[in-house]
Amino acid sequence: MSSIAASPGISGTASALRRLYFVRFAFAIVWALAMFTTASNLGPLAVTLLVLYPLFDVAAAVIDARASRATGSPALLYVNIAVSLITAIGVAIACASGIPAVLRVWGAWAVVAGLVQLIVGVTRRKMGGQWPMIISGGISVLAGASFILGASAANPTLTSAAGYAIPGGIFFLISAIRLGRAAKGN
Repeated sequence: MSSIAASPGISGTASALRRLYFVRFAFAIVWALAMFTTASNLGPLAVTLLVLYPLFDVAAAVIDARASRATGSPALLYVNIAVSLITAIGVAIACASGIPAVLRVWGAWAVVAGLVQLIVGVTRRKMGGQWPMIISGGISVLAGASFILGASAANPTLTSAAGYAIPGGIFFLISAIRLGRAAKGN
């Protein structure tokens, strides 16, 4: 009998995370496609999308924290909730200053949220399906640094922020598929 089958807490958590990850994949793809249509300026749609993304991350982290109580401490998820709430406010304020300011806030968020995702993924390795989350967290840290550096470009755009959501969404999809076995208790 595997350790996954022996722990109903892991099976339940994996099932909840699997559903959440499928939703996160769909949201990321739809958000990115919408963001690409407006990435060259900070009009009302872009501002709304930029604030919505970290707020969606807050909601996802709340669901994740509730689902994860049976298998470990959700303390880092609470950190992610706080950071994403601060980011939503920071992005809203930064939008008044222009794209470079938005990229700096977005980049700082990507670095911190990426570190949290990486650490949470490492702590959940026994559950399975976490390598995509670990890799995605590492990529998020690097992408965040590139957003901060890109803010100093001659003519920065939000295209990189829109593009950032697509690989993240794909990693959520891969992780959701890989969590299928743990969700079934096999």
